[in-house]
Amino acid sequence: MNEVAVEITGLRKQFPSVLAVNDIDLTVERGEILAFLGPNGAGKTTTLDMVLGLSHPTSGSIRVCGTTPREAIKAGKVSALLQTGGLIADITVGETVDYIASTFPKPTMGRRALELAGITDLANRKVKACSGGEQQRLKFALALLPDPEVLILDEPTAGMDVTARRAFWDRMQAEATSGRTVIFATHYLEEAEQFARRVVFISEGSIVADGPTDQIRDLTGAREVRVRANNPETVMAALRERFPSQRVEIAGSSVATVSTESDNVARFLLAMDGVSALEISHPSLEDSFVRLTKDRKVS
Repeated sequence: MNEVAVEITGLRKQFPSVLAVNDIDLTVERGEILAFLGPNGAGKTTTLDMVLGLSHPTSGSIRVCGTTPREAIKAGKVSALLQTGGLIADITVGETVDYIASTFPKPTMGRRALELAGITDLANRKVKACSGGEQQRLKFALALLPDPEVLILDEPTAGMDVTARRAFWDRMQAEATSGRTVIFATHYLEEAEQFARRVVFISEGSIVADGPTDQIRDLTGAREVRVRANNPETVMAALRERFPSQRVEIAGSSVATVSTESDNVARFLLAMDGVSALEISHPSLEDSFVRLTKDRKVS
């Protein structure tokens, strides 16, 4: 089995009015869980479409499990859970798995996929009677059928409740431990922060950050400064006046801001009356994402 799951070199995709993907280089190792993140229109979906062989690059190359995307799909080495695509409403969950499995040229894992997706108990339920989250897990089971080496997931937990989302990511951790590669795009940045081992930020068609999740959070040099305040509104107003470029948020009696001048902010806050319990911590992945993409637009 190839230790490099996906290799992208010099990838570009030009549409008539926009350069959607601009010279991307990316190598994903076997067994990685990689979050592919970016704002709407950043180029992430276009890139994943090319990895799946759904569209062709203008220039550059893509290798998936040592071969072309189309050949990897045919061999069952790569599979996907996408936002698009529907399910047949009037058959059962188990029948859906049986039907899709019958379309593969080689034997699949069959109904064991239901077990891995955590929906064995839904096998006899009509698809139309399943909730949105249950249908999403059925799509995940279908993606597992060929026992792929690489899983591409686009908003995989959309429609799932908190319990189902956590069970899903526990399964993804187990899949990665067994050697399966997981690449996912999501708008739930807290999910990426909790479950991805590596994060790639893409903005305006280019990669702006790539590395372990903790390293990406620290990339901007910013820190979150949080205090408890007797009068949060007064503290927020003072922070905005002294540090006008910073976002300040209030949650109950807590006031927080993210700043590259965390020491100066801390000293300023400690000099105020009615302020206590100061904490300085790493920023969230979302804060880093906003700053990295904002800095790119400014430059």
